[in-house]
Amino acid sequence: MSTPSGFDELIHPSTRLSVVALLAATEWADFPFIRDSLSLSDSALSKQLHTLEEAGYLEIRKEGGGRNRRTKVRLTSRGRIAFEGHVAALRAIVEGAGPTAAAAPATESAAAASATGQQQQRAEAGR
Repeated sequence: MSTPSGFDELIHPSTRLSVVALLAATEWADFPFIRDSLSLSDSALSKQLHTLEEAGYLEIRKEGGGRNRRTKVRLTSRGRIAFEGHVAALRAIVEGAGPTAAAAPATESAAAASATGQQQQRAEAGR
């Protein structure tokens, strides 16, 4: 199966996907809100935000100074488009695994049950 159009390797790692999904639901988010919502350390979140910002997916704004300094983050239009495309690609992957994939485990289970039944019949015949 080929990778669907829109699948974004940069967004796909779970931490970055979580960051982008959280930001997709809001206009701006404060750094502590993102950090606490995703249970990340400051350094782990900073690294992911920097990576996404370099790709043009985020805008990071620092306001105030000293103890009152706040870092705010938002998805850019490019980031929002990339996120929506990635979600669509993930849906295509999941839908592609639909009924035929669901039938395979059932078929395997039926085959295993049949083999077990045959073994039981042989055991009973040997008694």
